[in-house]
Amino acid sequence: MTNVTDLHLFRVRTPSFLISVELTPEVSVVQHQRLLVDQLRREANMKRINVSQAVEDLKSFVVDHQENDFLLVGFPTARINPFREKSSCNTL
Repeated sequence: MTNVTDLHLFRVRTPSFLISVELTPEVSVVQHQRLLVDQLRREANMKRINVSQAVEDLKSFVVDHQENDFLLVGFPTARINPFREKSSCNTL
C-alpha cells in the first residue's frame, strides 16, 4: 500500500475478515481504526438473505445455465477443450 487512498480502496473492496494489512508509517493507528470501522459499517449495512434462499438461487442459476456448461455436456470438438492432453512430440 502506497498511501492512505490505496489502503482505503483496498478496504472498500475487501471483507474485513480477509484483511491483514501491516501498519505503515504513512497510516496512523487512528486512521487504520477509522478505515476498519468504515469497512465494518459497510458490511453491517449490506442486504442479507437467508442461506436457504441463496441455495435456491444458486440451484436455479445452475439449472438455467446447464446447457452452456462444458463440464456437464462436454465439448463439441476435442480441439476447443482446454483440459485435453497436450500432445508431446519428441525429436531426436
